[in-house]
Amino acid sequence: MLLFPFPPLERGADQSVRFLTTSLLSSALFPIRWRRRSIFGSDCAKPREMKGLFITFEGTEGSGKSTQIQLLAERLRAAGRIVRVLREPGGTPIGEEVRHILKHSEQSHAMTAEAELLLMNASRAQLVREVIRPALAAGDLVLCDRFYDSTIAYQGYGRQLDLNVLRTIIEFAVGATRPSLTFLLLVPIEVSEARRRARQPEMSNDVPPGETKPEGHTPPVIREPWRDRIEEAGRDFFQRVEDGYGAIALAEPRRVLAIDSTQPVEAVAAAIWRRVEPLLEQTKTG
Repeated sequence: MLLFPFPPLERGADQSVRFLTTSLLSSALFPIRWRRRSIFGSDCAKPREMKGLFITFEGTEGSGKSTQIQLLAERLRAAGRIVRVLREPGGTPIGEEVRHILKHSEQSHAMTAEAELLLMNASRAQLVREVIRPALAAGDLVLCDRFYDSTIAYQGYGRQLDLNVLRTIIEFAVGATRPSLTFLLLVPIEVSEARRRARQPEMSNDVPPGETKPEGHTPPVIREPWRDRIEEAGRDFFQRVEDGYGAIALAEPRRVLAIDSTQPVEAVAAAIWRRVEPLLEQTKTG
């Protein structure tokens, strides 16, 4: 098993990275059912009714998602756009309670993979209907730290649950609400492990920086111990998660942009902005 299970990464002029398709197609890492095939059977994920823009960020632990989401949100707000910053699981009062159960509760040590899958999608179903759909209908820009790709990578590949079962559950949770664009931030597993260890004493369950809270209520801000049940999984688990993300990037190359997140923060942010900027014209509000 390669320490970094993706094929060699190529840097273009914009410093973004692209998977080498021929290498991926010949790789035994990815099941044949995933090759060139989205979990939803299409590489087009944007419901045509949305007036706003829905962007998700994916990657293993410590890949820099939170930093890049905050930087992008600040740049968009400086340009006069209304931005909603969300996270999964969480993003609503119900979702934040579910997040605590999934990640931090001392009572959750015996949680099964099936229970984990259903709780993740319960939080997601609430977030989609309570926050994401209304925001997109209003023409807002929605940035979400994880979405259904995480379920495919973590519960599907990591926990090794049946991908057909996942497809059914995810479709029920999200309906037609799909990201327009997904940034997959890549770091070698050794980097991910080192970053997780470094941040453990500082971890908390706060609302993400820059969050625009839903009208009429405020998501709870809860300080919690650094323990994260999911991050306690071993290297084999996270190796499978990386395999899953590689398969997703191959299946949906128009939606998913893989970026080498070992680059300087500014270089990653620049690559993200170059992909986002052309999409802003179509979401301008009158």
